[in-house]
Amino acid sequence: MRRGLAPIVGGVITAVQKPRCTAKPISIKPGWPQIRRKLVGTRVARIDRRGKRLIVVNDGELRLVIEPRMTGLVALAEVPSQEHLRLRLLVEGAKASQMLFWDRRGLGTVRLLTPDEFETQLGPEHLGPDALECSLTEFRKRLASSRRAVKVALLDQKAIAGIGNLYASEMLYLARIGPMLECRELETPDWRRLHAAMQKVLRTAILYEGSTLNDGTYRNTLNKAGEYQNHHRVYDRAGESCASCQNHRIVRIVQAQRSTFYCPGCQPC
Repeated sequence: MRRGLAPIVGGVITAVQKPRCTAKPISIKPGWPQIRRKLVGTRVARIDRRGKRLIVVNDGELRLVIEPRMTGLVALAEVPSQEHLRLRLLVEGAKASQMLFWDRRGLGTVRLLTPDEFETQLGPEHLGPDALECSLTEFRKRLASSRRAVKVALLDQKAIAGIGNLYASEMLYLARIGPMLECRELETPDWRRLHAAMQKVLRTAILYEGSTLNDGTYRNTLNKAGEYQNHHRVYDRAGESCASCQNHRIVRIVQAQRSTFYCPGCQPC
């Protein structure tokens, strides 16, 4: 999503529009009048990311922080439907003329923050280091003493930022670690494999622009499906034979109200 928004960089924001939407409203702060007053007439300086949040930074260093959550999308042109369009940012003088935020379930949030507010609300006390930048030493330090199941701990954004549910299952499978094992049960070789798997899975998923599942909700900024679902090893494959051992079928369980998929042969618990 962050890379897909690059075409609006350099453009002058000419309008911040609130499309008509009768669905559940999303959280937008400080409010439309203040956001318009502070952004219109300024230039988009860059697009950043912190964990699973997109950040549109203007030339005054204000940050428009968009948290898509489970069903939110950012786009440059088309969206799945007009019914759940939440925000339209119009720009001039860039390769693209608009940025759209669409959210079917209304779980996403939009916040306009100053640099100080950004660090207060999304700094180290609230978000852990980014999963793609976290060293093996830091990764282990933040999780190794936890009594939580390792799959659940990986989703804790205060510990490590940027890991989603789907990718946690894929990482654990690649590392051959059972999702129900407590973090404190893992040994040094386990942490090395898991850290390497985390890097590999996330970088490959970014390369293929994410996963579009059967509901078709996730799209990239050009309203096209991602392709990483074609490379899933376990996620959403319950009942299928494990591609590695061929002796067991993929199992689905629920942990912390989220689906987990794993191979009981390759990932003994």
